[in-house]
Amino acid sequence: MQDRKARGTVEMLGLIVHHGQILLAVEPGDMRLGIDGLSMVVQQALGHAPCAGLAFVFCNRAGYRVKILLWDATGV
Repeated sequence: MQDRKARGTVEMLGLIVHHGQILLAVEPGDMRLGIDGLSMVVQQALGHAPCAGLAFVFCNRAGYRVKILLWDATGV
């Protein structure tokens, strides 16, 4: 029997290979922020360096959009 995906889902296997920690922000984030803005949030609010090898996940107020900040050693 074939696996069926839920309607509206996208399979993205192999897009990000990450074996470190993943930190999820518990408060909704401002989805208008770009890389620089999210890096500032990571530094000031979370107390981590954006290039520490961790993945930082932010979601919007409604909870249906996410942004992931992940340092891949070549840039953010």
